[in-house]
Amino acid sequence: MSFQVALNFEDGITRFVRCRPDETVAEASYKARVNIPLDCRDGACGTCKSLCESGSYDGGDYIDEALTDDEAASGYCLPCQMTPESDLVLRIPSSSAAAKTAAATHTATLTGIERHSATTVEFTLDVDDRQALDFLPGQYVNITVPGTDQSRSYSFSSGPSQRQISFLVRIVDGGAMSRYLTERARVGDRLDFTGPMGSFYLRALTRPALLLAGGTGLAPLLSMLERLAQEAPKHPVHLIYGVTTDEDLVHLDTLQDYAEVIPGFTFDHCVADPSSTARNKGFVTGLMDAGTLHDGSADVYLCGPPAMVEAVRGHITGLGVNPASFHYEKFTPAAVRATAEAA
Repeated sequence: MSFQVALNFEDGITRFVRCRPDETVAEASYKARVNIPLDCRDGACGTCKSLCESGSYDGGDYIDEALTDDEAASGYCLPCQMTPESDLVLRIPSSSAAAKTAAATHTATLTGIERHSATTVEFTLDVDDRQALDFLPGQYVNITVPGTDQSRSYSFSSGPSQRQISFLVRIVDGGAMSRYLTERARVGDRLDFTGPMGSFYLRALTRPALLLAGGTGLAPLLSMLERLAQEAPKHPVHLIYGVTTDEDLVHLDTLQDYAEVIPGFTFDHCVADPSSTARNKGFVTGLMDAGTLHDGSADVYLCGPPAMVEAVRGHITGLGVNPASFHYEKFTPAAVRATAEAA
């Protein structure tokens, strides 16, 4: 038996290693040629000190100068001493380059393209080495646009356990990937990508959670819901999904399906366009109050365009509520970034 250990580096790259219950995380990492920071190997120097964000483990033996009781109580650990008792997620305080590792590269075949609307496309890939691709729900990869030297970052909309992987993409005028998906893409095309990357991912649920999505920012939250459907958490999980127009709404049926299989999961949506036929017109902030945040005891996961992310952060501050944890990711279409840089 072995456990999966995700090592998340400061530059956003995540590497996964398998670790037996009778070996330390440091030993397993070095076997996998991932050189996490290490010096004494005896729990005496604290060089390898990392934060365990998910999972249980035996902390092993160490001296107080390497890891204090307060640090251990806060989730800090010493990979040179710890042995896993479950799957783990560790935040490693160094870059992947310093650990002499890099994001993995994968090749896949395009197996499906679904045009949800004029603004949204979802595509599916069959990865050649799927068994070697591990990721945390919420993370992203960099996909090379076929026929170009450009790459684009997209979050998985599928969960880690699904055989094929999928991505939800907003169509942008002039966008390299948008042009490929709407004009040239054909089932059977070969695509390359690197990853996984990102520090926006689902942590172990110990409290109520509030998930907030803007547009195709729904993608990583769908990946999280796939994981939650497997784990069937007892904690309340509420998702608020906001879009600009009615045609931007996608996967409402998927959300309803999850509501039927995840205990405690509920969702709502809103549309900013005043002429919308949706029950809720306006922005996600209009559906948020102190109660939605469980008066500060909720973990918040937010993904959307920069303006939405900042509006939500300001709204929460205005409510005078400090969430138990707040994880967010902003996305900006490449075509928009290029226009801003040229201005």
